[in-house]
Amino acid sequence: MGIANKRAKARVRRHNRVRKYVFGTPERPRLNVFRSHKHIYAQVVDDEAGHTLAAASTVDIALRGQMLNKNKTEQAALVGQAVAERAIEAGVSQIVFDRGGYQYHGRIKALADAARDAGLKF
Repeated sequence: MGIANKRAKARVRRHNRVRKYVFGTPERPRLNVFRSHKHIYAQVVDDEAGHTLAAASTVDIALRGQMLNKNKTEQAALVGQAVAERAIEAGVSQIVFDRGGYQYHGRIKALADAARDAGLKF
C-alpha cells in the first residue's frame, strides 16, 4: 500500500470520528470542506433535513473569473467568502465547521478565516 493511500484512509478515519460529534441543525448548519489537489469545495449542510443550503467551489462558474492568477490558498479564501455570502443570503449566520479530517492549516484555514470575515460565526 502506497503512502498516499494510507494518508487518504487516515483522513477518512479522522473525518468519520469527528462526524460522530459534528452535526448540522437548522439553527447551526455544518460547513463541510473537501480539498482535492487542484480544487476546494465548501457547502453548508442541514443534516437533519439532508439539504445543502449554500455551496461554492473553485470550479464554480461565478468564481472562475476571480481565480485567475491566484494561488490555491487565495482561491480557497475566495471560496470561503463566496460560501459565507451565499449562506447569509439563505438566512444562516451561525455554523459548525467541519474541516473534513484535514489539518486546520493552509487552504482550510484560509477558507475558514475568509468565511468568518464575511460574517459567519463559528
